Formats: sequence, structure tokens, C-alpha cells
Amino acid sequence: MSNAKKVAFIGLGVMGGPMAGHLARAGYQVVGYNRTTARATAWRDKCAAEGLGVTIADSPQEAVAGCAAVFACLGNDDDVESVMLKDGKALLAMDEGATYVDHTTISPAAARRIASAPGVSGRIHCLDAPVSGGQAGAENGTLSIMCGGTNLALKHASPFMERYAARIVHVGGDGAGQAAKAVNQVCIAGVLAGLSEGIRLAQAMELDTDKVLEAISGGAAQSWQMDNRWATMVKDEFDFGFAVDWMRKDLAIALEEGGKRGMDLSITTQVDQFYADVQAAGGSRCDTSSLITRLAKPRL
Repeated sequence: MSNAKKVAFIGLGVMGGPMAGHLARAGYQVVGYNRTTARATAWRDKCAAEGLGVTIADSPQEAVAGCAAVFACLGNDDDVESVMLKDGKALLAMDEGATYVDHTTISPAAARRIASAPGVSGRIHCLDAPVSGGQAGAENGTLSIMCGGTNLALKHASPFMERYAARIVHVGGDGAGQAAKAVNQVCIAGVLAGLSEGIRLAQAMELDTDKVLEAISGGAAQSWQMDNRWATMVKDEFDFGFAVDWMRKDLAIALEEGGKRGMDLSITTQVDQFYADVQAAGGSRCDTSSLITRLAKPRL
């Protein structure tokens, strides 16, 4: 029988670690698991410094035992299916009636495969729930979560997710959350491409970039990326958590979904290639605002 206060968090990186910490602060008994043991230990030690008595497990099956809810924040389709189904078998070790929330950005097809898998479907509640808001959103508990699954799965998961989210939207059935995340990444890619060119144009025209930001950020050009990344892009600061490698992984999902439907996603395709340029120049682990680095600073 599940312990209503016991939860597991699988994947304790720059996003999962802070989210799991919010659950611990809310009074839940959090068991963490990470494939890299050192990262799990560092997460536990950080929580302990705050007086939070979390524990870490040696395997996914051990982590989920007796938990009312299990959360995952891993890397890609293969990672999730390996840990949760094939090798780790974490979903099969969950108690009947428990809730599984996947915060990983994966393909809609993978989300549907997981929810319909033998031993999962009809036994546990599954919610695909990718997030937006970056490392800062995870740390501050202000993430936006787009959810796919049943109304009942959302009902079970929401009290937990409210601990680290400012917005939770039920988009539709299994895989719909992941589909919405693909749309999210397409929109971000286009905005960052325009922002990069706008900053370089301001510099080429020898404008005070702080004044330009002040002038345009209150009008139609305003965006989250402008508010949070303009100043750091000007300073060549690109260490804000969500890496170029992960963006390209997400854009590949979006482009595949568009391709299945015969869509022309030419802007997204071009920005994806721009990110390939950033990778080739050694920027794989820089955050997505590093897109500006492929545009040389103007010589004044």
C-alpha cells in the first residue's frame, strides 16, 4: 500500500534536483535516484544543508517502492523508456493506483507508448508533463507545466506539481503535453533568433543596449527571452541551465512531428541549423541564448 507522503524523484539534474527539493520542503518524504551517483549524493547533501531529510536509492525500483507518486526528469525517449520500463522497470515496481508524472521532454509517441505499456495501463495513473521556465523556474518554483493524460491523473498529480509550478494546464490526452512542448520550443527558437539579430543590429548602430532594452521591452517586442536574456547575451553570459544539446533534441521532436503532417517549418529548420553551428564551435553545453555567438560582434 502506498504511503501518501512518500514520493520518488528520478533524475536530479538542474531541473529535477530543484523540483524534488520543493517537494521535500512541502513535507513529503522524498526518495531520489540518479543514474550518476555523485549527482544524487550532491543533491542529498544540499538538501541536508537546509535541514531536509531526503534519502537516495540505489535503483529505480527501490526508489519507487511504496510511493504515492513518482516523478521523472531524464534526458530523452531512450533514457525514459530504459529507466522506467525496460532496464530499470520502475513503472512496473510502482504500487497499483500510484501516479507517474514525467517531466522529461520526450516525443508524444514515446509518452503514449509508456502510458499504454503492459503492466502500466490501467494499473497506475500516467501524466506526461514537460515543463517550461528553465533552471530559474525550477529553483524558484515558477514553472509552467503542460500536461497530457486523463483528468484523474491530473487530479492526483496537481497537489504535488503545485509545489514548483506557477501554471499547470491540461492540454489533452496521453502525449498532448509533449506535443504542446514541441510547440513551445518552436516558438522559443524563433524568438531567440530574432533577439540575437536585434542585439547585434543595436550594437552595429552603436546604440546603448541598456537604453534600447528599456525602450522596446514595454512594447510589442517584449518577450520572456528579452526580459531575462537580453542583458546577459550582450555580456556573453550563457550559463543558465538549458543547453544547446537539449534544445536540438527538442527541436528534432518538433520537426519530426511537423514532417509527419507535411508542414513547412522552415524557420525552425534554419534555427536548428544555427544551433548546429553553435555546437560545432564548442557551445554544446551553453544555454540556448548562445545562439547569438554565431553572429560576430560588429567592429566599430
